[in-house]
Amino acid sequence: MTDTTFDINKNTGIFRVYRAGDLQAAPGQTFNARRISGVSRENSAADGLWFGKVYTGPGEVSGAHHHGEAQTGGYVLKGHGFIRYGEGYGQIVYLEEGDFVFVPPFMPHIEGNASKTEELVWMTTRTPDNIVVNLDDQDIVDLEIEYRS
Repeated sequence: MTDTTFDINKNTGIFRVYRAGDLQAAPGQTFNARRISGVSRENSAADGLWFGKVYTGPGEVSGAHHHGEAQTGGYVLKGHGFIRYGEGYGQIVYLEEGDFVFVPPFMPHIEGNASKTEELVWMTTRTPDNIVVNLDDQDIVDLEIEYRS
């Protein structure tokens, strides 16, 4: 980590760079959605932002969850993903590299990798924090998935 103190327009703070090799697992985890904190309360002065990566292995599907009051923005950095939501998780949207998605607060959903051969990597940001509420009320094993590669 590299720190530099600055003072711009009388706002004092610390400018920090977080090196990839130094990043740690985020406190909020969901089955098959491994979250790594980039900028968070745990490693910076950020008090209304979480920004990190989420990894899902080939063919993996996350557990059902939502993010409480947090607004979530996602970007598919690598791979082919999908999100299931709605009643019985019956709605599905597929996402490709370069696609962005917004998930509103309190929306239960399932994330998955639509490839059986490549890892899926999301860049994800949330405000005010990395709120993760795992749900165990749905059996997601039998949901149909259209694999892309």
